[in-house]
Amino acid sequence: MKFFNTLTRKEEVISTLEPEHLKMYVCGPTVYDRPHIGNARSAVIYDILFRLACVVFPKVTYVRNITDVDDKINVAAKEQGISIQSLTKRITEFFYADMDALNILRPTYEPRATEHIVEMIMMIEQLISSGHAYISGGHVLFDVTSYNDYGILSNRHIDEMIAGARVEVAEYKKHPLDFVLWKPADNEDDISSIFASPWGNGRPGWHIECSAMSSKYLGADFDIHGGGADLQFPHHENEIAQSRCANPNSHFARFWIHNGFLTVNGEKMSKSLKNFVTVRDLLDKGVYGSVIRYLLLSTHYRKPLDFNEKALADAQMAMEKFHNSVLSAKCPMFSVPNIIIECLSDDLNISKVIAELHRMAKHNEKEELMAALSFLGLFDAQFFSKKSNSDIDEEYINSQIAIRLKYKQERNFTKADEVRQELVGRGVVLEDVADGKTVWKII
Repeated sequence: MKFFNTLTRKEEVISTLEPEHLKMYVCGPTVYDRPHIGNARSAVIYDILFRLACVVFPKVTYVRNITDVDDKINVAAKEQGISIQSLTKRITEFFYADMDALNILRPTYEPRATEHIVEMIMMIEQLISSGHAYISGGHVLFDVTSYNDYGILSNRHIDEMIAGARVEVAEYKKHPLDFVLWKPADNEDDISSIFASPWGNGRPGWHIECSAMSSKYLGADFDIHGGGADLQFPHHENEIAQSRCANPNSHFARFWIHNGFLTVNGEKMSKSLKNFVTVRDLLDKGVYGSVIRYLLLSTHYRKPLDFNEKALADAQMAMEKFHNSVLSAKCPMFSVPNIIIECLSDDLNISKVIAELHRMAKHNEKEELMAALSFLGLFDAQFFSKKSNSDIDEEYINSQIAIRLKYKQERNFTKADEVRQELVGRGVVLEDVADGKTVWKII
């Protein structure tokens, strides 16, 4: 597998620290609201990478965390007048339901932040004792000036980052970019978000959560770390700094993979712009999970993806085409076609994969197409069996047969075939017999 490594800014062949065992960590959801389609894009991309890795390597350990302690969670719980535990439990259930609808596999481990406070405290203690963190104003902060390679992932020097940094500049910080490892509780905090520590009651900072959980399940060094491009700085940059400083001689993640942003009709998704689209919004409108998944895979993972009605319609048409192509296919006993593995191994070259799916459909390679769709998570039994016969009557079918006959007489075979395909999509197969007649049957 060859991927673009954000850390080195070039494509590299993925090699593993342990023979034949790939270890991968991906930043998961912060469970304060239902996942939007930007969240879903990241989840789908790393699901494809996970599926691919399971074919290439004998053993794969995939860790995707759940952040269930965070300022956003506190705010959302307060706004809704419910406890933090009630909110995170409900949103986590919503997350699973939406990811299941997109046919996203569960990772090997899915650690929750609240269940790993001890590991976070231990890592913070290591950073304090080694001089990389300090206590100030009830907070514990990481000292970015203590780590010479700070900025290695985002390829920027500390001085360049200060002006555009979206970080809190507080009087208790020695340096504007110093980030919180532990923050003190205040009087308005829900008791379920308050944890005891050597520095007083409070809760961990966001960045330390991922470092503590990744090291517990994958070790101080592992192979791949993934996430959205928006996490590259400061989240991933901070993960590298604190992890390497807490574990001397550690490299932390060797390969960094980031997926591109998602926009809606060319604009950044925002509730204020009223263009905020969740996975559930689309599912409730009758859009099938496989169609959403196809749309989210339709652009190369590192490039921006624009969600719009045309893109959604194109995804729907593609899945309809694949549906029509595999209607009479047997169960997918075929192994995944090698060409699919080869394309994905080339930095997830999804455009070539999609071209290959359409080629299989065109050449009636039903079993191969079914196997490829299943591997890609695009075979949705609900979608592929959704055609209802209840809305088809003989009058409509006969009228379509007459229209098709007219097109054939005019030698407009493209239009004639479109009519036939439209009926196939409704579960009706046409068969031309003797004397120029056409008969039909319900599938």
